Amino acid sequence: MIGQQYDVIIVGAGPAGIFAALELLTAKTDMRILIMEKGRDIEHRTCPSKEKGKGCINCSPCSILCGWGGAGAFSDGKITLSTEVGGMLANYIGEEALEGFIKYVDAIYVQYGGPEKVYGINQEDAIREIRQKAAFAELKLIPAPIRHLGTGRCQRILERMRDYLLSQGVEIRTGMGIRNLVVENGAVYGVETDDGLLVIGKYVIVAPGREGAEWLSNQAQLHGIKTAVNPVDIGVRVELPAAVMEHLTSVIYESKFIYFSKSFDDKVRTFCMNPYGEVVAENNSGLITVNGHSHAEKKTENTNFAILVSKNFTEPFKDPISYGKYVASLANLLGGGVIVQRLGDLIKGQRTDIDRLNKCMVEPTLKDATPGDLSLVFPYRHLMSIVEMLKALDIIAPGVYSKHTLLYGVEVKFYSSRLELSSELETKITNLFAAGDGAGVTRGLAQASVAGVVAARSILNRD
Repeated sequence: MIGQQYDVIIVGAGPAGIFAALELLTAKTDMRILIMEKGRDIEHRTCPSKEKGKGCINCSPCSILCGWGGAGAFSDGKITLSTEVGGMLANYIGEEALEGFIKYVDAIYVQYGGPEKVYGINQEDAIREIRQKAAFAELKLIPAPIRHLGTGRCQRILERMRDYLLSQGVEIRTGMGIRNLVVENGAVYGVETDDGLLVIGKYVIVAPGREGAEWLSNQAQLHGIKTAVNPVDIGVRVELPAAVMEHLTSVIYESKFIYFSKSFDDKVRTFCMNPYGEVVAENNSGLITVNGHSHAEKKTENTNFAILVSKNFTEPFKDPISYGKYVASLANLLGGGVIVQRLGDLIKGQRTDIDRLNKCMVEPTLKDATPGDLSLVFPYRHLMSIVEMLKALDIIAPGVYSKHTLLYGVEVKFYSSRLELSSELETKITNLFAAGDGAGVTRGLAQASVAGVVAARSILNRD
């Protein structure tokens, strides 16, 4: 590929990269488009740990996080149809424009096989009642209509998108990591692969996803692109009987609550609720963290969701990624991976062991999580904020603050490097665009997809 030239090079095959390519094809031009992805194609994205029921063996790259479809390929595939959550694209393109873009990408997901059903619409009375109960618990409900793709269906949609792109002449190179962006005279020239190959491109869209946030931050520093420090979100994955949350999930599917802790006034929020789902482990650059999925067909008896504490850093420390990795590394050090603890044991100040876990009424869906003590992992203010949030949620969903509720740690969301971008999502380097979670401007499937469309339209408008 040395010296090969393309009109557009897209780094990363997550939703931002895929939707950028789809949008470029709408112009019906003869553009040469290349998508480069360090992970595997979707059919070859397998997790030995999950298949064999054993602990993580640190595959590089991790097939759960990397490959065609990005980190969301094996997630529950929730498209949040609201401008209030999922990123900060409204700051770049305006809220009205963002609302239109979300409807646009949502229609494309439906076109490729997404379900017609949308949760959280035509339920005004039920939502109003939930909001009122939440107010008594000092919780703010952010009602957001959601189209739930489901893990299995999400994969099929991504396969159809890939097949269409290939049929239209888009070149896709999986298993090809990018070492550096190549810049000449203030404009992007192309990319250098991990194998040292130079690929030339008139335009480059970098959309490496959350897993590639650190790489993109390093590239920004190397090329003089300013970045802003986003907060780091650190917390636990909560698992409990699905019946406890049924009155919420049947109406909204994913209940998004925000709380400010009494002890420290830290922002705490629920994230990624998975009714009848399962808890899973992920490999984040060698660190084993926790997440949750909800399948379109396969159901469990449990519901899981994250409770995350947001923390900003100012002088002199400005590296929240390192801080998040440090907290996660403590869990890996003490438990060899993900730690699971009963809430009752955490409150009593005792470690959950195998015997106590076997007495738990909630059967853990992440079988290889190590029973342990999360109080040895989290800073005191994080732990107190999480416990306060659980107590508040128990007011609107009795049974959340139960001794049998399971807490898995650590869940970390890295949103550290928000690149300085124009309203077209272009960097200070001419013809270099950034999109998706890795650029720090989105935090979910819908807005990541929108970011790809915005970057692609910016290119089409000038080409």
